[in-house]
Amino acid sequence: MSSFGGTSPVELSKGLRQLKSEHPPLLAQLEGLFNLTKQIQEDSGIENIFEELIIKVHEFKAALDPHSEREEGVLFPMMGVYIGTTSGPIAVMEYEHDQAKAKIHEFLEKAGSSKTDLEKKNLSDLVKNAYFILTEHFAKEENVLFPMAERMLSEDEKEELSCRIQEIN
Repeated sequence: MSSFGGTSPVELSKGLRQLKSEHPPLLAQLEGLFNLTKQIQEDSGIENIFEELIIKVHEFKAALDPHSEREEGVLFPMMGVYIGTTSGPIAVMEYEHDQAKAKIHEFLEKAGSSKTDLEKKNLSDLVKNAYFILTEHFAKEENVLFPMAERMLSEDEKEELSCRIQEIN
Protein backbone atom coordinates (compact mmCIF):
# COMPACT_ATOMS: atom_id res chain seq x y z
CA MET A 1 0.00 0.00 0.00
CA SER A 2 2.73 2.49 0.87
CA SER A 3 4.32 2.17 -2.55
CA PHE A 4 1.09 3.45 -4.10
CA GLY A 5 0.11 5.89 -1.36
CA GLY A 6 3.21 8.01 -1.10
CA THR A 7 3.26 11.27 0.78
CA SER A 8 3.83 13.90 -1.89
CA PRO A 9 0.78 15.76 -3.19
CA VAL A 10 -0.56 14.49 -6.49
CA GLU A 11 -2.71 16.18 -9.11
CA LEU A 12 -5.81 14.10 -9.66
CA SER A 13 -7.04 13.11 -13.11
CA LYS A 14 -10.48 14.17 -14.36
CA GLY A 15 -12.46 11.22 -12.99
CA LEU A 16 -10.82 11.32 -9.57
CA ARG A 17 -11.27 15.10 -9.44
CA GLN A 18 -14.97 14.59 -10.11
CA LEU A 19 -15.31 12.06 -7.29
CA LYS A 20 -13.48 14.41 -4.93
CA SER A 21 -15.59 17.39 -6.06
CA GLU A 22 -18.74 15.50 -5.08
CA HIS A 23 -17.62 15.41 -1.44
CA PRO A 24 -18.10 19.09 -0.42
CA PRO A 25 -21.82 19.23 -1.28
CA LEU A 26 -22.35 15.86 0.42
CA LEU A 27 -20.44 17.10 3.47
CA ALA A 28 -22.58 20.25 3.55
CA GLN A 29 -25.72 18.09 3.56
CA LEU A 30 -24.20 15.92 6.29
CA GLU A 31 -23.51 19.00 8.41
CA GLY A 32 -27.16 19.99 8.07
CA LEU A 33 -28.26 16.50 9.12
CA PHE A 34 -25.87 16.54 12.06
CA ASN A 35 -27.21 19.93 13.20
CA LEU A 36 -30.77 18.61 13.05
CA THR A 37 -29.79 15.57 15.15
CA LYS A 38 -28.28 17.90 17.75
CA GLN A 39 -31.50 19.92 17.87
CA ILE A 40 -33.50 16.72 18.32
CA GLN A 41 -31.28 15.65 21.20
CA GLU A 42 -31.69 19.05 22.92
CA ASP A 43 -35.39 19.80 22.37
CA SER A 44 -38.48 18.31 23.91
CA GLY A 45 -40.87 19.40 21.12
CA ILE A 46 -39.04 17.67 18.30
CA GLU A 47 -41.86 16.69 15.93
CA ASN A 48 -41.17 19.35 13.25
CA ILE A 49 -37.41 18.94 13.46
CA PHE A 50 -37.74 15.17 13.12
CA GLU A 51 -39.98 15.53 10.06
CA GLU A 52 -37.41 17.88 8.53
CA LEU A 53 -34.69 15.33 9.30
CA ILE A 54 -36.61 12.63 7.43
CA ILE A 55 -36.94 14.87 4.36
CA LYS A 56 -33.27 15.88 4.48
CA VAL A 57 -32.10 12.28 4.89
CA HIS A 58 -34.10 11.30 1.79
CA GLU A 59 -32.45 14.18 -0.11
CA PHE A 60 -29.00 13.18 1.14
CA LYS A 61 -29.53 9.55 0.17
CA ALA A 62 -30.57 10.62 -3.34
CA ALA A 63 -27.28 12.54 -3.67
CA LEU A 64 -25.12 9.88 -2.01
CA ASP A 65 -26.35 6.86 -3.98
CA PRO A 66 -24.93 7.81 -7.40
CA HIS A 67 -21.65 8.91 -5.80
CA SER A 68 -21.36 5.56 -4.03
CA GLU A 69 -22.16 3.72 -7.26
CA ARG A 70 -19.38 5.59 -9.07
CA GLU A 71 -16.93 4.42 -6.43
CA GLU A 72 -18.25 0.91 -5.76
CA GLY A 73 -19.12 0.11 -9.35
CA VAL A 74 -16.18 1.69 -11.13
CA LEU A 75 -13.25 2.97 -9.04
CA PHE A 76 -13.02 0.21 -6.44
CA PRO A 77 -13.04 -2.66 -8.96
CA MET A 78 -10.44 -0.88 -11.10
CA MET A 79 -8.17 -0.45 -8.08
CA GLY A 80 -8.98 -3.96 -6.92
CA VAL A 81 -7.19 -5.38 -9.94
CA TYR A 82 -3.96 -4.07 -8.38
CA ILE A 83 -4.56 -4.35 -4.64
CA GLY A 84 -7.44 -6.79 -4.24
CA THR A 85 -10.86 -6.18 -2.78
CA THR A 86 -11.19 -8.72 0.02
CA SER A 87 -8.81 -6.99 2.41
CA GLY A 88 -6.93 -3.71 2.54
CA PRO A 89 -8.11 -0.23 1.51
CA ILE A 90 -10.89 -1.27 -0.86
CA ALA A 91 -12.42 -3.65 1.67
CA VAL A 92 -12.32 -0.89 4.30
CA MET A 93 -13.93 1.65 1.96
CA GLU A 94 -16.70 -0.76 1.00
CA TYR A 95 -17.29 -1.67 4.65
CA GLU A 96 -17.65 1.99 5.56
CA HIS A 97 -20.06 2.54 2.65
CA ASP A 98 -22.10 -0.43 3.86
CA GLN A 99 -22.13 0.80 7.47
CA ALA A 100 -23.25 4.32 6.59
CA LYS A 101 -25.89 3.13 4.13
CA ALA A 102 -27.23 0.61 6.66
CA LYS A 103 -27.67 3.35 9.26
CA ILE A 104 -29.43 5.62 6.77
CA HIS A 105 -31.66 2.76 5.59
CA GLU A 106 -32.57 1.78 9.14
CA PHE A 107 -33.40 5.39 10.00
CA LEU A 108 -35.65 5.80 6.96
CA GLU A 109 -37.27 2.41 7.50
CA LYS A 110 -38.20 3.12 11.12
CA ALA A 111 -38.67 6.91 11.12
CA GLY A 112 -42.22 6.86 9.83
CA SER A 113 -43.46 4.59 12.58
CA SER A 114 -41.64 6.11 15.56
CA LYS A 115 -44.00 7.58 18.10
CA THR A 116 -42.24 8.86 21.19
CA ASP A 117 -39.63 11.56 21.50
CA LEU A 118 -37.24 8.98 22.93
CA GLU A 119 -37.70 6.78 19.84
CA LYS A 120 -37.05 9.78 17.61
CA LYS A 121 -33.92 10.71 19.56
CA ASN A 122 -32.65 7.13 19.31
CA LEU A 123 -33.34 7.04 15.57
CA SER A 124 -31.59 10.36 15.05
CA ASP A 125 -28.49 8.73 16.53
CA LEU A 126 -28.37 6.51 13.43
CA VAL A 127 -28.04 9.62 11.27
CA LYS A 128 -25.42 11.03 13.62
CA ASN A 129 -23.43 7.79 13.36
CA ALA A 130 -23.64 7.89 9.54
CA TYR A 131 -22.32 11.47 9.73
CA PHE A 132 -19.26 10.38 11.71
CA ILE A 133 -18.58 7.41 9.42
CA LEU A 134 -18.88 9.42 6.21
CA THR A 135 -16.95 12.52 7.26
CA GLU A 136 -14.00 10.34 8.21
CA HIS A 137 -14.51 8.16 5.14
CA PHE A 138 -14.40 11.10 2.73
CA ALA A 139 -11.16 12.32 4.34
CA LYS A 140 -9.59 8.87 3.84
CA GLU A 141 -10.63 8.86 0.20
CA GLU A 142 -9.27 12.34 -0.44
CA ASN A 143 -6.01 11.90 1.43
CA VAL A 144 -5.19 8.25 0.71
CA LEU A 145 -7.41 6.42 -1.77
CA PHE A 146 -7.69 8.98 -4.57
CA PRO A 147 -3.94 9.78 -4.61
CA MET A 148 -3.26 6.03 -4.52
CA ALA A 149 -5.56 5.53 -7.53
CA GLU A 150 -3.87 8.38 -9.37
CA ARG A 151 -0.48 6.72 -8.94
CA MET A 152 -1.77 3.21 -9.61
CA LEU A 153 -4.02 3.50 -12.65
CA SER A 154 -2.65 3.85 -16.18
CA GLU A 155 -3.61 6.84 -18.33
CA ASP A 156 -6.01 4.62 -20.29
CA GLU A 157 -7.60 3.40 -17.06
CA LYS A 158 -7.98 6.99 -15.82
CA GLU A 159 -9.75 7.86 -19.06
CA GLU A 160 -11.97 4.80 -18.72
CA LEU A 161 -12.75 5.77 -15.11
CA SER A 162 -13.76 9.26 -16.19
CA CYS A 163 -15.97 7.97 -19.00
CA ARG A 164 -17.65 5.28 -16.92
CA ILE A 165 -18.47 7.51 -13.94
CA GLN A 166 -20.05 10.05 -16.31
CA GLU A 167 -22.59 7.38 -17.25
CA ILE A 168 -23.92 7.11 -13.67
CA ASN A 169 -26.59 9.64 -12.79
